[in-house]
Amino acid sequence: MRRQLALVAGAAGGAVVAFLLRRRPTEPGAAPAPVETDAREDLRRKLAEAREATATEEEFEVAGMSAETVVEIDGREADDVDAARRRVHDEARATVESMKRDDDSPGEL
Repeated sequence: MRRQLALVAGAAGGAVVAFLLRRRPTEPGAAPAPVETDAREDLRRKLAEAREATATEEEFEVAGMSAETVVEIDGREADDVDAARRRVHDEARATVESMKRDDDSPGEL
């Protein structure tokens, strides 16, 4: 029993010493090492450049992207969002009604 108590006390003491040594600066009175500001300034500079830069449509196409995607519905551009929304909702209602009719009719499961 005393051996176990001594083991626990030694482990606790070691943990306290390790904690205290970790909190202590390397040299008495020494300030913590400054965070590297060059990386921050470099990132700020790059962000500022990116905000000011204008990308052309050709650059997007080279990268495999397009600056704008034109959606066509039945050969016409979908510039009227409300009309497209109504059309989609009408198609969905029609699909739901046909599914309800299929459920009501007797048939194979």
